[in-house]
Amino acid sequence: MRVDAVYENATVWTGTGATSALAVLHGRVVALGDDALSLSARSRIDLAGGFVVPGFHDAHNHMAWFGMGLDDVPLSGCRSVEEVYDAVAARAATLPAGSWVIGSGYDQNKLAGGHPDRRGLDRAAPGMLVRLKHTSGHMTVVNSAVLDQLDLAHVPVGGDVVLSADGSPTGLLREQAQLLLRPLTYPAPVSRVVRGLERASEQYLAEGITSVQEAGIGGGLVGETPAELAAYQEARDRGVLRVRSTVMVAASVLHDLPDGAGFGLDLGLRTGLGDEWLRVGPMKVFADGSLVGRTCAMHDPFDGEPDNRGYFQVPEDELARTISRAHDAGWQIATHAIGDRAITVVLDAYEAALAASPRTDHRHRIEHCAVLQPAELTRLASLGLIPSPQGRFVNELGDGMRAALGESRVPWCYRLRSVLDAGCVLPASSDRPVVNGAPLLALADMVRRRTASGAPFATEEALTPEQALRAYTYGSAYATFAERDLGTLEPGKLADFAVLSGSPLDESALDDLASGELSVQGTAVGGELRYQA
Repeated sequence: MRVDAVYENATVWTGTGATSALAVLHGRVVALGDDALSLSARSRIDLAGGFVVPGFHDAHNHMAWFGMGLDDVPLSGCRSVEEVYDAVAARAATLPAGSWVIGSGYDQNKLAGGHPDRRGLDRAAPGMLVRLKHTSGHMTVVNSAVLDQLDLAHVPVGGDVVLSADGSPTGLLREQAQLLLRPLTYPAPVSRVVRGLERASEQYLAEGITSVQEAGIGGGLVGETPAELAAYQEARDRGVLRVRSTVMVAASVLHDLPDGAGFGLDLGLRTGLGDEWLRVGPMKVFADGSLVGRTCAMHDPFDGEPDNRGYFQVPEDELARTISRAHDAGWQIATHAIGDRAITVVLDAYEAALAASPRTDHRHRIEHCAVLQPAELTRLASLGLIPSPQGRFVNELGDGMRAALGESRVPWCYRLRSVLDAGCVLPASSDRPVVNGAPLLALADMVRRRTASGAPFATEEALTPEQALRAYTYGSAYATFAERDLGTLEPGKLADFAVLSGSPLDESALDDLASGELSVQGTAVGGELRYQA
């Protein structure tokens, strides 16, 4: 047999062991090790001693949001509200009067002065329309020129407009209140979404990411346009969607279908439609909000805020009905639930849906699954659910999460090892652009469990390097029914892999991972090198 390519002179970590080479034919692995080396090939690629791993698979990211936001004013590095205002003023000075000034990535937990407000933005950018997106995506600050155009008399359920001591709006819109901006900002042009996907894809390949799950399209807080799937299709047709993509569909765009055909999209579309490049995945529904923003639904109050237990984004009974109807219609379901109260309610809803209509291998998920009490971990495992936490959060957001929870609840936060010990499959993900989405950084964080200030954070939940790598490959592929094609390098599977400058499987490599010294040298999709350092 003559194959398309043999990749040799490398250590190939297949996901189950190590070998020395791999052979590719028609985009799939056909042989490994000596079997691969013995084959005739159209090309032989010397990997110069690199360390090959299955392509990283991000189980929860926002690719369109990330790519489209690359032109926003970057605020993640700001350490005071005055720095935020200065960044806004600098961008405003480059734009015509009346333009939008969009910023993203601020975190009030890292800012001296807390949240920016409308008055500060008015001073920074007079005559402009200003919107600053919180790093979590769960809140937004706008200036007076924007606020004056909003229908503040009709705030959607599951959100609020924050008021100052004198009863006037501060400009901060939390959770569903962000939908008040829709008449001014929605829908985004399909061409802009396509360009965002192209830019994101380029970044992802440079980081060894070969496949992703887009955590919500078409509606709700996460959709850019009702035609978002068309944007993905156009990006694929033009060859600029360079990573394999599974898209979660926002629950708000699902509806009852005629003739008792169930609950879903027109034509009866549901989880699974598509191919190895672009596929419809779970239905995405929001239960609650953000931990660092202190809007997620908690059993007990946030630390230092005795009257704040957060809130649900939809009424609890409506959430349960949506989960039940989607389950009955054959959807895989991915429910955003961060607070422990939200997780309890979501577990109740999944349990009821499965009891009423048993289904094997449903792979229903809880996105983030952030504050997970021990009893609820047991229930989660018994129901066969998949939690989808983000390992990088502990580093970038951990100090803010500790401040919100207080020390006693930190052991329940973004659990990893105990999830594996309970028998669950653990995927890995970034929630990009909420935090830096580079998998090599996350691998170090999943093993180290330290915040940006250097403080340990529930280190009993730390993974071994191999467990972390398996989560970012096989575990994430499993979470979207893709493990038949992805997640390991075995004959018959797609030849998606990353070539690293060294092995990430030794704890001595953690410093190199965190610093970037251990880096991605190449990324292949379908056996074709699409990125080379």
